[in-house]
Amino acid sequence: MSPKPITENTLFYGDNLIILREYITSESVDLIYLDPPFNSSRNYNVLFKDEKGIDSESQITAFEDTWHWNMAAEHTYTELLTEAPDHVAKMIESLRGFIGENQMMAYLVMMAARLVELHRVLKATGSLYLHCDPTASHYLKIILDVIFGPTSFRNEIVWQRTSAHNDPHRYGANIDILLYNTKGSTWTWNQQYISHSSEYLTRFRQHDPDGRAWTDADITAKGLSGGGYDYEYKGIRSLWRCPIETMEKLDAEGHLHFTKAGGIRLK
Repeated sequence: MSPKPITENTLFYGDNLIILREYITSESVDLIYLDPPFNSSRNYNVLFKDEKGIDSESQITAFEDTWHWNMAAEHTYTELLTEAPDHVAKMIESLRGFIGENQMMAYLVMMAARLVELHRVLKATGSLYLHCDPTASHYLKIILDVIFGPTSFRNEIVWQRTSAHNDPHRYGANIDILLYNTKGSTWTWNQQYISHSSEYLTRFRQHDPDGRAWTDADITAKGLSGGGYDYEYKGIRSLWRCPIETMEKLDAEGHLHFTKAGGIRLK
């Protein structure tokens, strides 16, 4: 079924799986950021608590009213086995055998179904950022590796969301994870820059005739372990950090500073 036509600047409210399937065309999205409801200060229960009410030793939490292994989870699981690509179906089946029928598996099934659709709608040059927490990030990375391909992984970004605090009998749980994947081998990347601090700029007190500011650094290897290159360059003999070919290249590019004391420094 072809997606329904939509106008620009449309805001959707509802189940994103239905919206993705009914409205979003394949390879039409440049950037995806998703922060699925998972770790919140709302009501909690144990994520590995089975549906008979027996607590697991793994104290992993999620929304009390969201993730359960029930008929809806079973339906989504069956749908993935029959309609998702074969390698995705095998991965989900293996996870169920490993994790069991519990709230974590219900959460992962929900996520896998949506990530299949998100992969479909993402452009070849598009990127995806998945915001999660350490309780499920390792499982989600496996799912992303299978759906997007293991070579699509770019970064795991760790965000310290609160300052350090004491949690009973463990280190402070104060970070979230962002998993950054791209769909293809080339992707859109807009490099961000900020101005240099005034403290940093004070290091560059000297200027070339064209106005470029610079500071200098030692280019000799004296005192360094591992030795260096012993030769004479323009009448100045020393133990250098680079071979003469590199020295000549640096000189040609204007990266050498010849001091009044008869030394050479690196610009």
